[in-house]
Amino acid sequence: MDPASLTKLLSPAGQELLGQLPPYSERSVLHVSEQLRARGVDADLVAAALTQSRLRARARAKFGERADAMVFTPDGLEQATRHVVALQHARRYADAGCRLVADLGCGLGGDALALSELGVPVLAVEADATTAALAAANLRPYPTATVRPGDALALDLAAAGVDAVFADPARRAGGRRVFDPAAYSPPLDAVLALRARVAALGVKVAPGVPYAALPADAHARWVSVDGDVVEAGLWFGAVAPEGPGRSAVLLTGGRADVLAEREDAAGAHAPDAPARTGEVRAPGGVLYEPDGAVIRAGLVARVGELLGAGLLSEGIAYLTGDRLVATPFATAYRVLDHFPFALKPLRAYLRARDVGALTIKKRGTAVEPEQLRRQLALKGSRPATIVLTRLGGRHSVLVVEPA
Repeated sequence: MDPASLTKLLSPAGQELLGQLPPYSERSVLHVSEQLRARGVDADLVAAALTQSRLRARARAKFGERADAMVFTPDGLEQATRHVVALQHARRYADAGCRLVADLGCGLGGDALALSELGVPVLAVEADATTAALAAANLRPYPTATVRPGDALALDLAAAGVDAVFADPARRAGGRRVFDPAAYSPPLDAVLALRARVAALGVKVAPGVPYAALPADAHARWVSVDGDVVEAGLWFGAVAPEGPGRSAVLLTGGRADVLAEREDAAGAHAPDAPARTGEVRAPGGVLYEPDGAVIRAGLVARVGELLGAGLLSEGIAYLTGDRLVATPFATAYRVLDHFPFALKPLRAYLRARDVGALTIKKRGTAVEPEQLRRQLALKGSRPATIVLTRLGGRHSVLVVEPA
């Protein structure tokens, strides 16, 4: 968004126009645009307002009804923290009694918004001037929030009176995701160095962050929302009451389920330790598929202990047991059958059971589900679910049904 369009959009006239727009619809956007221009509304303002209307419609998935009073850029919305996750962050600072949190690299202000809703004063810093202006607009209802454009790492934390920091370094370059922590902007090591000045530090990182990149004093937590892994966070000092280690939190329908290692597990509190391995077992009557956050946090063996289940195969995140146990940390399936994988026997097996709609799950195999589905050419009337994985080192098929 160019500065002139931004100025028009954030003006009283622009805000009034945004408030008058009907719910966004691809079918009606051209008609609405023509109507507004016929009324003499500035063409640039019309374009900016309709873009915001479209972005607000998309943003409801992250911000709910709050999105209807916010302003966005496409990239900013893509990178913004979901509000349900931002509240998890904000509660750490609220529970620690932080007096002023510096939100470094605040983007559109999603995390600062959650902090403000919990009454935690926040100083939000954003290098991009346009994004900073939008963040200021989003935080306007909160007198305890201040937005400052500039280099996040150049902020004099002591002079500003900051006693805690939240940082969200950019993890995209040229439109692509960045996986190397040294390539974050600013680099992860530069952000972590801030804890020499402010001990209470939280850093949002990519879910694929390697354990080797985790400092020994970090509590690393992976977060999934409705089954989708959305982020990992590193927490230090007063905002990490759990102490060093790794954990996962699953957010589903307003509920938060937290999983961590056993207190007495060897190396449980070493965030850079390898994931514990579990006992490998032959397939039982139940298959468990752990949540992605559990897998990322290296807690598959811990879930197995809770369920009385073991691994189907070394290094593959499927668990099996003889009895069905309810858990938020894994999806359960009843095992109906299992046998070595081969195309022709599998096709014959499924056709004999009149299978047409086939759900294919896989781990530990290079088989492409869509290609396999075409090769099977099933035309039956019944649904089925199969799992492609390894059993005893052999590529195998498990026929399952949701428990």
